[in-house]
Amino acid sequence: MPKNKSHKGLSKRVRISKSGKVRHRAAYHKHLSSRKSAKRLRQLRKDRHVVTSEAKRFEKLLFRRLRGRNQPLTSMRRNPSPEQKREMRAAKAAAAEN
Repeated sequence: MPKNKSHKGLSKRVRISKSGKVRHRAAYHKHLSSRKSAKRLRQLRKDRHVVTSEAKRFEKLLFRRLRGRNQPLTSMRRNPSPEQKREMRAAKAAAAEN
């Protein structure tokens, strides 16, 4: 079966933090800045975090787990560590023997 290809256009436009939050540049900041107030331009300089619904869409395009700006870190599904895998296998083997 072929490997999944992540969406290159999206991966160039967003940055993903270690905790899985997606950051992107704010819109309306590239040009026509003379008519915008200094406060608005200052706020547009900051990177934005994607909302949960957008993060769900991005998960399908990037083939990885993400979280939105309001989701807690515990909401992300994680793969078990090697120690946890060993414990799970041992528990499963003990349950099969009994």
